[in-house]
Amino acid sequence: MSSTNRSPQAGGGPLAGLRIVEFAGIGPGPFAAMLLADLGAEIIRIDRPGGADPYMRHVLTRSRATVTADLKDPADLARVLDCLDRADALIEGFRPGVMERLGLGPEVVLARNPRLVYGRMTGWGQDGPLARSAGHDLTYIAVTGALAAIGPRAQPVPPLNLLGDFGGGALYLVMGLLAALLSARETGEGQVVDCAICDGTASLMAMTADFVAQGRLDYEREANLLDGGKPYYRTYRCADGAFVALAPLEPHFFAEFRRRVGLEDDPAFDDREGEALHRRLEDLFRTRSRDEWCRLLEGSDACLAPVLSLSEAPHHPHLAARGTYREIDGVMQPAPAPRFSRTPAAVRTDLPRTDLASVARAWGKAR
Repeated sequence: MSSTNRSPQAGGGPLAGLRIVEFAGIGPGPFAAMLLADLGAEIIRIDRPGGADPYMRHVLTRSRATVTADLKDPADLARVLDCLDRADALIEGFRPGVMERLGLGPEVVLARNPRLVYGRMTGWGQDGPLARSAGHDLTYIAVTGALAAIGPRAQPVPPLNLLGDFGGGALYLVMGLLAALLSARETGEGQVVDCAICDGTASLMAMTADFVAQGRLDYEREANLLDGGKPYYRTYRCADGAFVALAPLEPHFFAEFRRRVGLEDDPAFDDREGEALHRRLEDLFRTRSRDEWCRLLEGSDACLAPVLSLSEAPHHPHLAARGTYREIDGVMQPAPAPRFSRTPAAVRTDLPRTDLASVARAWGKAR
C-alpha cells in the first residue's frame, strides 16, 4: 500500500509497512490514527510543546510514538518535512489555512512527495460558509438532520460524540485514507482527503433518507421504528432501577418474547403498535430486576440485552469471551477492531522513545 518496497511483517497487522505522520489534535483525528496504528501502521504523532489535549493520555494515543516539535521553528519544520518526504500519509485536524501558514500545506508537501495521501479532518470541511468557524460534534450533527431525530419528544439529546466526531468523522477519514492509498499504489499519485464531520454524518443518515423518500418517516421524535416510537424497540426500567434494551422488531421474534414472558394470552400484546402495549411492558419490566430479566431472556431470539455502564461492559460474558475489552498498562480499554484471521491487529506498548531526526533517518534507510 506504500510507495516503497517495504513488505508487511507477518503478524504485524494488515497495515504493517504503512507510514503515517499525525499532527496531534483532539477527538476524531487521534481516534482515526489509533485505529490505523492498531491495524499495524507505523505512526509518528507530532505534538506541540505543552501538548494538544491534556485529557488524552492512555487510549486515543495508543500504539504510536509521540514526538514534540515546534512547527514555527525552522529546524523542527525541516525535520517534519523530512519525515513527510518518507511517509505514505498525513493526518491533520486544524482549521482550514493553519497548515498552509505553517508551510505544511498540500501544495508544499505533495510537491516534495507526490505519492502522499494528505488527510484533513475538520467539522465543516475545507470550504463553504462555515469552513473557518469554530464548532464541535453537536453543532456539526445539528445541521445534518441527525440530532433532530435523537431523543425524547420534548427535545433532542446529544448522542455523546459518537455520531459526529467518531462516526461521521474518524471512520470516514480512515475509509478515505485507505481508498486514496489504494489509488496512490495504482497511479503513483497522492491526493488530499477532505473529511468533514458534517459530510460524514449526512452520509450516515442514508437509511433515514431512504425512509423519508418512501414516506415512512415522521419528523417527530419517538414516533418511528428505531427512535423509541415503538413499544417493542426501546429501553425499560426494571425493579432495581437498572434498564434493559428490548428489540424484537420482527413479528416472529416478538412472538418468542411474548412466549417466554408467559403472556401469549394477554390482549395488550395483540396490537404491537399500540400505547396499551407500551404501558403493559413498563409494568411488566418493573416486576423483576435487570439481571433476572437477562437470565430469562438474554441469548434467546427475544432480543433483549442489559443496558450496561462502561465499567460493567468488560465483564459481560459475551464481551469477556471475545476479549472485546482489555486491560493494558492498568487501563481498561476497547481492543482493536475488526478482527483479522492472518494479520491480527494489536495494541503496541513497547514503542521506543524517539525524535524527529531519528524517525527521518530510520524511514530513509528503509527505502
